[in-house]
Amino acid sequence: AEERGIKVIIAGAGMAAHLPGMCAALFPMPVIGIPMHTTSLGGRDSLYSIVQMPSGIPVATVAIGGGKNAGILAAKILAVSDSELLGRLKEYSAGMAGDVEKKDARLQETGYKNY
Repeated sequence: AEERGIKVIIAGAGMAAHLPGMCAALFPMPVIGIPMHTTSLGGRDSLYSIVQMPSGIPVATVAIGGGKNAGILAAKILAVSDSELLGRLKEYSAGMAGDVEKKDARLQETGYKNY
């Protein structure tokens, strides 16, 4: 991965969820683990497996099925050294804030029962 110029690894895994931890053990770049939903425990098994890595093998963990947040987190990590990407992230955040304000205005206008 390092030779290929990869800066951040995103690894999704279910059940025992070994993939993110193995990536963190093998590669020096940040690893973001996405616990996947499972039929037996709804993904909690995956979440616990990824979150509880041993000392020295960190894996950043997002919510079960949290691929979107994993991508945003990876972009934020990369934006530390990329001002153009940082600007795009700021625009994205401002857009999300604007969406929330519009939804709030609609909620205030129509009431929660009609929202």
